[in-house]
Amino acid sequence: MILLAITLSGTGCRKDTYRLVWSDEFDYSGMPDTTKWGYDIGGRGWGNNELQYYTNRTENARVGDGKLIIEARKEVYDSNNYTSARMVSRHKGDWLYGRIEVKAKLPSGVGTWPAIWMLPTDWTYGGWPESGEIDIMEHVGFNQGFIHGTVHTGAYNHNIGTQKGASINVPDVSAEFHVYAADWTPEKIDLFVDDSLYFTFPKEEGDYKVWPFDKRFHLVMNIAVGGNWGGQQGVDSTIFPQDMVVDYVRVYQR
Repeated sequence: MILLAITLSGTGCRKDTYRLVWSDEFDYSGMPDTTKWGYDIGGRGWGNNELQYYTNRTENARVGDGKLIIEARKEVYDSNNYTSARMVSRHKGDWLYGRIEVKAKLPSGVGTWPAIWMLPTDWTYGGWPESGEIDIMEHVGFNQGFIHGTVHTGAYNHNIGTQKGASINVPDVSAEFHVYAADWTPEKIDLFVDDSLYFTFPKEEGDYKVWPFDKRFHLVMNIAVGGNWGGQQGVDSTIFPQDMVVDYVRVYQR
């Protein structure tokens, strides 16, 4: 058992002791560890009119040189013109509260839409958005260097224009690794890039429609191509393949 003390910057110099409860350091080669990762597979647009087919092939997700590579490729696959991977820790890593950290370097180019985010494992309160969504990091290639963090609930979601979120300018997201983190407690969700706290979503009075975040969630990592947001300025088909490179994933709990 590893005990680590970490400083949560931007929270008044508060220092808490956390226990590392789940991680993947990617210190192996080949397919991602099947005891920790599964895949969402398919090419049906994923509710956002995305253009890629998600596979579980090594061409789209593999580990080497101490890193996980999620790769979006331009290729025809099952009637889609692009492929990618959408990796999930569902039923292999599910947590209620904690600090989730992913150190990653992002793809670039118009039409790319990488994300590091969390979905409910059990959908206790119903389908999206009632059971919630936590977007730790989203980046759209036509807005290079801006990181977006958002939460979605029944009361706050983009379908009705009430979503809660913020953005931060990180110019070298595609050239350097940064740590994208969520600190999730019963009282609030804080989102960070490295040591910068840039968004806080506090728990409000009310039912699950404003705070469905009292159930377990799992991690999702993917690169979408095009889509309602990522494809707002089209897709530059000449830029592929494009990779999201992940150095580690770590989950801590108090």
